[in-house]
Amino acid sequence: MAALQCAKVLGLTPVKSVPTVATKERAVPSFNGLKASKSQKSAAKQKLKGTARATPAPASRPSTTVRAAIAEDITTDFEVADMTMPQGGSWSVHKFGGTCVGSAERILNVARIVASDPAERRFVVVSAMGGSPKVTNILYSLLDKAAAKDNSGWGELISQLKEKHRAAAAELLGEEDEEAQKIMERIDEDLVNLKAMLKAISIAGSSTEIFTDFIVGHGELWSAMILAATLQKVTGKKVAFMDARDVLVVHPAEGGNQVDPNYERCEENLHAWYAARGDDGHYEGGGPDLVVATGFIARTEDGVPTTLKRDGSDLSAAIFGSLLRAGRVIIWTDVDGVYSADPRKVPDAVILKNLSYQEAWELSYFGANVLHPRTTLPVMKYAIPMFIRNAFNPTAPGTRIGRSHDAFSDEEHEAAHNELLEEGSDPLDAVVKGFATIDNVALVNVAGTGMAGVPGIASQIFSAVKNVGANVIAISQASSEHSVCFAVPESEADMVAVALRSTFRRAIESNRVHDIEVIPHCTVLAAVGQRMASTPGVSAALFAALAKARVNVRAIAQGCSEYNITVVVDRSDAAAALRAAHGRFYHSQTPLAVALIGPGLIGGTLLDQIRDQRTSLKKEFNIDMRVVGIIGANRMLIDNRGVDLSNWREELDTRGQAADMVAFEASLMDGHHGLPNTVVVDCTASSEVADKYPTWLAEGLHVVTPNKKANSGPLKEYLKIRQLQRELCTHYLYEATVGAGLPIVATLKGLLDTGDHMHRIEGIFSGTLSYIFNNFDGSKPFSQIVAEARANGFTEPDPRDDLEGMDVARKVVILGRECGLRLELDQVPVQSLVPEALQHVASVDEFMQRLPEFDHEMEAKRKAAEEKGEVLRYVGVVDMDKREGRVELRQYPRTHAFTQLVGSDNIISFVTYRYNVQPLIVRGPGAGAEVTAGGVFSDLLRLAAFLGAPS
Repeated sequence: MAALQCAKVLGLTPVKSVPTVATKERAVPSFNGLKASKSQKSAAKQKLKGTARATPAPASRPSTTVRAAIAEDITTDFEVADMTMPQGGSWSVHKFGGTCVGSAERILNVARIVASDPAERRFVVVSAMGGSPKVTNILYSLLDKAAAKDNSGWGELISQLKEKHRAAAAELLGEEDEEAQKIMERIDEDLVNLKAMLKAISIAGSSTEIFTDFIVGHGELWSAMILAATLQKVTGKKVAFMDARDVLVVHPAEGGNQVDPNYERCEENLHAWYAARGDDGHYEGGGPDLVVATGFIARTEDGVPTTLKRDGSDLSAAIFGSLLRAGRVIIWTDVDGVYSADPRKVPDAVILKNLSYQEAWELSYFGANVLHPRTTLPVMKYAIPMFIRNAFNPTAPGTRIGRSHDAFSDEEHEAAHNELLEEGSDPLDAVVKGFATIDNVALVNVAGTGMAGVPGIASQIFSAVKNVGANVIAISQASSEHSVCFAVPESEADMVAVALRSTFRRAIESNRVHDIEVIPHCTVLAAVGQRMASTPGVSAALFAALAKARVNVRAIAQGCSEYNITVVVDRSDAAAALRAAHGRFYHSQTPLAVALIGPGLIGGTLLDQIRDQRTSLKKEFNIDMRVVGIIGANRMLIDNRGVDLSNWREELDTRGQAADMVAFEASLMDGHHGLPNTVVVDCTASSEVADKYPTWLAEGLHVVTPNKKANSGPLKEYLKIRQLQRELCTHYLYEATVGAGLPIVATLKGLLDTGDHMHRIEGIFSGTLSYIFNNFDGSKPFSQIVAEARANGFTEPDPRDDLEGMDVARKVVILGRECGLRLELDQVPVQSLVPEALQHVASVDEFMQRLPEFDHEMEAKRKAAEEKGEVLRYVGVVDMDKREGRVELRQYPRTHAFTQLVGSDNIISFVTYRYNVQPLIVRGPGAGAEVTAGGVFSDLLRLAAFLGAPS
């Protein structure tokens, strides 16, 4: 009685068995004659024997009466007639997802893409309409409401379904078009039946998988009908509409909620479907060569409607490609192809030209949005290439997926290898094809001394995991057999731990096995490439990249085939790990993201120098130096793909936004630029910026600067910076803080690191004061020389900043601290050259006007030195024997090295244990934008070397 009542609600005629039929009379659009006439049906019946199959259902399934009624409604099987469907490379199979057919405009685009395919025969598989709202989502919402006995909103949702398809059909075909009207009649009929089924589900308070599959499959039927009619209009050719349930027969796959096709039955049905249309006189050559089929839906071996489950439309296309022995299968999506990594996580991910089936499978398994792993199986049998292409950018070539020796011929590999060498890239780039991650993973660790050498331990572990239905993602076992760890979805970790504790209860109680350890919040990262197995150094390069990014690897798994190397990392490190790995294999051996603060004279010159050398650095030294951010006093520019340095000033003005240091810092710490190494270059003289160094270093950012404030500021803050640098393995470089481009800090470090003992450092550290005293020979008063220096740009805007000597004092503190002195800036005596009476003058102009009043004081000092055959020089001194530093005006013999300078040269003398008789001297320009920027650039290259760039 229940079955009869349900059948009545469904609006289906209860039957005890399924009658033999050739075709089912329904209101199906003809598409210019695709619906056979009575005489044609009669002729077909003489050639075809309908054999709709139905078998008694188990008690757990719906009754035979209801199932048979549904089967009668949509199922037709045929015996193969004389006419068979052509097979071979003349067929081109296209699959379009819901996004591609989400609106009338997009359906028309699809029709034009198919029409432009020069293949002799074309077979199109289509999903339900996407867009807003998505048809499949509406159908699932209706099912959920019905199962919950919630009748509210049914009418609105059903109206949305009808209107979405009516609007598309009307726009594409015309309101009064006969085909459009037939399509809507069919949709109206289907909606009436769906309402009846939903009412039955609501009465029962639940739905079965059979009912669910039958209902949600209607979206594909409707979109396929609209596309078929549109394609017929665009091409002027006869288009055959195929309900895939008339052809595809599937059975449950072993393990998991998946299905496998019955290829023998599918092929029989395909030939029968073709034969039924071969004699109707509407197709050149006897049968259709342009077919639009529904994706996602099929039927079971006993005639019940079902679906192909997740990514079923892709699988439909692959199955039809296999049945047709097609020349190619094209999966049309909304991206240009398969990326080397998730572009949302790695902005610089690239489109892969080729993948092998195995590589595509591995990337899919590890979460890459490529294809479901099972999608490649049907086409692999006949080595049919698949292409992933963009329906919204059809000129893009996409990604080709095929046999390994097709996708990776030796010639292609050699050419790729040579091309990479010419570009300065590492040949390993051609070996690792892509990276993928699985998030929300937990590691389960089973360990204990009692496990070693005991047979069956692994079997017990994974039997327990299987019994609770958990999915093992990756396995790692110690060779000592002391421990086994494996990754599972985080949501399943607790039940796995409970099951294992139960299984090993006695072993845990006796301490032969430790308590089961669960490490949550992990991510699996996989590097995939078929040629990794035959290429030395891949693992070393991967783990070196992770180490440089300060990523801790918790577990490692690698199969003997070496198609992938899998590591498990903390979720907090996942983004950095993915970027580091991808950057190592796809950009250069040393990718470096540069963020510059202060694009003034020095900073701007540095950007120009990087621009001029960037190509050479990548080619000759494998360094990819990319400026990802510039911030000045008023404007900032953030570009994760790299600022175009050819016109960065214009870019900063036009594309930049208001300067916001917080947002600028956040962009660097988020790592959206996708490079594993980030360096902040501070080209300001700001104490506020220098105060941020500890924060940046703690976040893993490197720092390069000519700014003296941090290294000469409070000792406590300086020591904090050095401690962070050591503990976090970040780099802090500051060569240009002392001698611009002169290698003063590097020379001092070299002496100390090799065991030399410093006695004294003495030098002329100020280019401004060097210029002034090199020209202070009595021919001009002191104030006039200062004015000339200011006019020539040798001084700070306020010359008192130079004459006070504090800049020299900061350099003395920097060098003293390098030598181990715990100096504070206020502990260094400084002889100021600013007359006491002028130290508090308000304006620069007033200072310059009154400075001549004190020329006699400086002239007296000059004459006193001259009388002894000496000259005046303003110097800084670090005296290690006395453990002090000082800044003062000194007299030197005319034969001394300090008196031989010209212009604004600096000179520094190192007196050490080794260089005691004759000091080590470094001399050269110590000021100027070009040399200072060059010193900063040199530090950037030194940083790249520390990070692994070849010398």
